[in-house]
Amino acid sequence: MKRYIIFGLILIILLGALFIPKALKGKSNEVSYKLVELEDLPLEIQEALPKYIMEERALTAKFKDEIYVIVTRGEKKSKGYFVDIDSILKEEYGEDKFDLIVNAKYSDPNPNEIVTQEYDYPIVVVKTNLKQMPQAIHLEIEYIE
Repeated sequence: MKRYIIFGLILIILLGALFIPKALKGKSNEVSYKLVELEDLPLEIQEALPKYIMEERALTAKFKDEIYVIVTRGEKKSKGYFVDIDSILKEEYGEDKFDLIVNAKYSDPNPNEIVTQEYDYPIVVVKTNLKQMPQAIHLEIEYIE
């Protein structure tokens, strides 16, 4: 009998360890967005981009009431590198508090392909339907061929 009680307690603790972090983390919602060309960005954001294009990262920018998500791949020594946003998830964890998870797809040039040998800074910018800035932004990368 004691054995079943101990087994039941261990099972409850294990299940709690699996599900409690997910419950505390919150729910995820997909964020809708629209691709924006660099020349169509507000001038203030265009002027700030050179500070960030040397790094591989995801960041947000706010202009008036619009929130933009930007993914950069950093400096590349040749053409043929690309970046695209597959999805953006909003992970809520409190009243008006949320993080963004940006799922990006990267592609690199084929090693046997001849590409232009000049510096390039792959970047993608989207305008979201968000009304406020996230607490943090996380970049998840998938390489495609």
